[in-house]
Amino acid sequence: MIYYVNANAVCDGNGTKQCPFRHIQDAADLAVAGDEILVAPGIYREYVNPKNPGREDARIVYRSEIPLAAVITGAEQIKNWNKYEGDTYVARIGNGIFGAYNPYTAQIWGDWYTSALPVHTGEVYINGHSLYETQSLQQVLDAQPHEASWEDHAWTRHRWYACQDGNETVIYVNFLGMDPNELDVEINVRRNCFYPAQEGINYITLSGFTVRQAATTWAPPTAYQEGMVGPHWSKGWIIEDCDISNSKCCGISLGKYLQPNNENKWTLKLVKDGTQTERDAICQAQREGWVKEKIGGHTIRRCNIHHCEQTGIVGHLGGVFSVIEDNHIHHINNKQQLGGAEIGGIKLHAAIDVIIRRNHFHHCTRGLWLDWQAQGTRVTQNLFHDNMPPAHAKGMQGLSIGEDVFVEVSHGPTLLDNNLFLSTFAGRLSTQGLAYVHNLVAGSFTFVGAGTQNPKTGQPRYTPYHVPHRTEINGFMSILHGDDRFYNNIFVQGEVPAAYLETPRPVGNLPASEPLNCEVGLSCFDEYPTEEAWKELFFGVKGENPIEIRMRRREAYFHKLPVWTGGNAYFNGAKPQCNEKDALLAPGKAEIKLVEKEDGIYLETNLYDLLPETQTSVISTETLGEAFEPEQKYENPDGTPIVFNRDYFGGHRGASPLPGPFACPAYAEKRLF
Repeated sequence: MIYYVNANAVCDGNGTKQCPFRHIQDAADLAVAGDEILVAPGIYREYVNPKNPGREDARIVYRSEIPLAAVITGAEQIKNWNKYEGDTYVARIGNGIFGAYNPYTAQIWGDWYTSALPVHTGEVYINGHSLYETQSLQQVLDAQPHEASWEDHAWTRHRWYACQDGNETVIYVNFLGMDPNELDVEINVRRNCFYPAQEGINYITLSGFTVRQAATTWAPPTAYQEGMVGPHWSKGWIIEDCDISNSKCCGISLGKYLQPNNENKWTLKLVKDGTQTERDAICQAQREGWVKEKIGGHTIRRCNIHHCEQTGIVGHLGGVFSVIEDNHIHHINNKQQLGGAEIGGIKLHAAIDVIIRRNHFHHCTRGLWLDWQAQGTRVTQNLFHDNMPPAHAKGMQGLSIGEDVFVEVSHGPTLLDNNLFLSTFAGRLSTQGLAYVHNLVAGSFTFVGAGTQNPKTGQPRYTPYHVPHRTEINGFMSILHGDDRFYNNIFVQGEVPAAYLETPRPVGNLPASEPLNCEVGLSCFDEYPTEEAWKELFFGVKGENPIEIRMRRREAYFHKLPVWTGGNAYFNGAKPQCNEKDALLAPGKAEIKLVEKEDGIYLETNLYDLLPETQTSVISTETLGEAFEPEQKYENPDGTPIVFNRDYFGGHRGASPLPGPFACPAYAEKRLF
């Protein structure tokens, strides 16, 4: 059955084409498996709570009749602005509009949230562009720029402040000379836009909507992870062809259900460390039905996800076995009013068998963060660039510095192939069990061998690994580091902003006197053994005393694991690993530049003019072997092997492929995204 919805209908109807509903929720209350809800163009200022699940063979489909013309928003327009002083205006809003959740009293907080600013989940927008909260009316009147912001600092002088006066929320805004009553001024009112209140609302499709402006809360892995849009601990959702923007925290959540006994326990009770409460949450979920047959398997495709302040996509446990493809993810956490360890274009814990492919990540405080249990995760055919603060952003440090990909305390296998990593910092690798194959890497690797222990006690962070292609836990282990493979990549040393070279930064577990590594290449793995040297720690060499071998073996179990390399090319002084035997050091000055044209993003480069003739081998699952701790191969989610004979575009590679993401030089001239 098809239910029709039209916000511009003369009056509420019965859902027929001739007499449509005016609200999407009216149709959501009735739709069952196999039904479609067709929504006409218009603005729908409502929270849509899907009530019934679909089935794998009979989904419930919510579809915008014209792509992006149906707008679901968590905001309301405010028209009753009165001049207060200078450029500052005031509006009084009765609290009845907020129901049980007032975004202007709900402060953002929780596990791994570190910002000292008392920021609320509410927001004020001028023509869809969010403003900057302050902590006092005087700061609104003074209208100083927020210098940490990545945005134009002139815009950041648009400040707002909210307080309570009886049953009213009072909002003051500095409009910097504009008359708000002639503008489209909105405020966040609703916590979510399209999100089921109940768990297990399976097999829903959301297609072609614009969704924006929700007062979402901080979403760490040890709490109920909500988003403006999301399945809420369900299976088999499809979110496609949508424009998702301006969630105060997270745009789309594939995250964890509510565990009342483990809801922000670290922050609330303090006596148990956050890492341990995370382990507790995972084991509890395992007991309470976190299995492949019930959870995950979602698809997010062809969406434009932008201008959210924690993440574009967040998830813990609930995103397993999902596919995230062909999305444009950009301008995440640019306001820099939220700070903490759960920020990125995508931030996933337990991305088991998740495929992240053909996405475009840019202008995010880190593009992609894979935290814990990136087992069977594949990152392929993506474009990453400018995931780092601009020069005018002041006071950047710690987790706000950013990189293309951060993989943290995972045992792998984590596969990154056929990507372009073009930011100053390409990867933050506090992990093991990685394979980089056929990538173009124009940034450095940081935190190699670091970031996996408590900085004060030295206690290692041990994390779970799983039965291959399942959620069931197979064991826990600390991170030994290494167990990494680098085959047929191109590394290009670029110019590094002076701020990264000159100013030592207290970042994570690095002391304040030690700056981040800015050297591109694999020299950061010089201390890691070859496979042969590592095996000698256990088995010795011919003629060695067996007693000495046994004594050494006790320490060998906690030694760095091997690193394998082959077929890599290095430009502009990028450095190979010291044990790399076939490294190709290219002559000349390589140039890499992204150019935006009317139809998309292109690469301008002379790499292939400088690349000497080289013979590399086709890489496959068999070449890469098994990740050490889970004893799992770098393979497809269904257990079938991979042959890396397809490039960034899907083009075929021959028997002696070029290093890097393109099968031939001509492909480097094609549109990237």
